[in-house]
Amino acid sequence: MLEVRGLEVHYGGICAVRGVDLDVAAGEKVALIGANGAGKTSTLKAIARMLPARGSVKLEGEAIEHAPPHTLVRKGFALVPEGRGVFARLSVLENLEMGAYVRDDKAAIEADIERVFGLLPRLKERAGQTAGTLSGGEQQMVAIGRALMSRPRLLLLDEPSMGLSPIMVDTVFDVIRQVVQDGVTLLLVEQNARLALSLCDRGCVMDGGEITLTAPATELLDNPAVRAAYLGE
Repeated sequence: MLEVRGLEVHYGGICAVRGVDLDVAAGEKVALIGANGAGKTSTLKAIARMLPARGSVKLEGEAIEHAPPHTLVRKGFALVPEGRGVFARLSVLENLEMGAYVRDDKAAIEADIERVFGLLPRLKERAGQTAGTLSGGEQQMVAIGRALMSRPRLLLLDEPSMGLSPIMVDTVFDVIRQVVQDGVTLLLVEQNARLALSLCDRGCVMDGGEITLTAPATELLDNPAVRAAYLGE
């Protein structure tokens, strides 16, 4: 589904991502874990064409490293950014409708809105409320629901638990589990390494802008070095 080779991201004279190679198979769930400043978010943004980068990025065999970011949505690609990025002055419903801006199948869009409301019933209760007035957890739900409205086959999630209460983190990750059960491919960046690895099939440890270790998630959860560095043990 996704093939990344030699990805580099520079901020002036600083190299934040150093020659990253990454593969994500169709239907696979992959977690990218590491300390703050390891280059995780920069990697995700570069893949999504939201940052200038060097290297090769292919989506289902098609080179996308020079594609305008908005065209990726039509190719089945969606990113839920760090910080949610909701349209604060639009209602919850209008945010969801914005997620379907590349579509013109009105009946199917209405059906998908109801599907999102089924996954996230709190959003249905607040459908007419301005998104900027919602809690952080509710805004995260809006961001996920908006991404789902494009019917993505590949979903990139950047720090979905950031700033949320423990109860809301559990709620958001329950929704993510339901989404991937439908066969959506997932690349997840998440500071809570234990939570990320418990959800995903495979994990990649990132340090100093490089992927230093890749293994099945269960192996990383049992790895003493990973446990000491990222799981607080």
